[in-house]
Amino acid sequence: MKRTTPPHASVSTEWLAAHLAEPDLRVVDATWYVPWLHHDAREEFRQTHIPGAVFFDIDVVADKNTHLPHMLPGLEAFARSVGTLGIGEGDRIIVYGGLHLVASARVWWTFRAFGYDRVAVLDGGLPRWREEGRSLEAGDATPAPRRFAARTRPELAVNLDGVRRSLESRAAQVIDARPQGRFAGTEPEPRPGIRSGHIPGSVNLPHDRLFGPDGLLLPPEGLRRVFEAAGVDLDRPMITTCGTGVTAAVLAFGLYILGRGDAAVYDGSWTEWGGRDDTPVER
Repeated sequence: MKRTTPPHASVSTEWLAAHLAEPDLRVVDATWYVPWLHHDAREEFRQTHIPGAVFFDIDVVADKNTHLPHMLPGLEAFARSVGTLGIGEGDRIIVYGGLHLVASARVWWTFRAFGYDRVAVLDGGLPRWREEGRSLEAGDATPAPRRFAARTRPELAVNLDGVRRSLESRAAQVIDARPQGRFAGTEPEPRPGIRSGHIPGSVNLPHDRLFGPDGLLLPPEGLRRVFEAAGVDLDRPMITTCGTGVTAAVLAFGLYILGRGDAAVYDGSWTEWGGRDDTPVER
């Protein structure tokens, strides 16, 4: 598989602090929590955020016609939502969130899935920014709406039928970002009604293994070792998955750094696959 050299996809806190005032730079807070933690990310944004940031809620900028959580919205809905956040064509977007790029990588991938590549993530996210004592502000963001154009890039998102076809043809590797216990079926799924186990033939790479003890993304050589140790062939097509398509995007981001910008995310992920009675499951 031919690799491509990716554009700069990750920026440091030092870089962002130095460029924060530039007029074409848009900072996006993508903080998100799994429901059972009972945290209010939007309220946390109101209390404190990086100066000039806007809040991107992956549960709001989502398909409202499905029971599955934060699935990709339609093209026009995405463009409208992004424009409402004050983001326009040509802007450089820096996305940040909490630990281990959750869910900044999901928002990064979402922009790419809608044809926009001028987007990067903040390595270390808000925790590192705060630890370094950098400036913060409070309150709601009130950006002036702008026009944002989006286009589909369907090869970056895979649905249930696409995963089924890949299993039959063995055309792509499936990499699961969930913790090892959930992958193996030794720990229950946190969402009710979801079976335990994993997609047959998939390999497990918990997303937090892509980071060092300082919470920063591993360098490329470290990322390569982690993917290869999990049994991933970096020369073959890949589909990433997780619980609901959030940490799957972390794996896709790591692969992008390694020159595999064609890795696809299974948007419905295990909540869809494990929530059905007509999909095979391994343990």
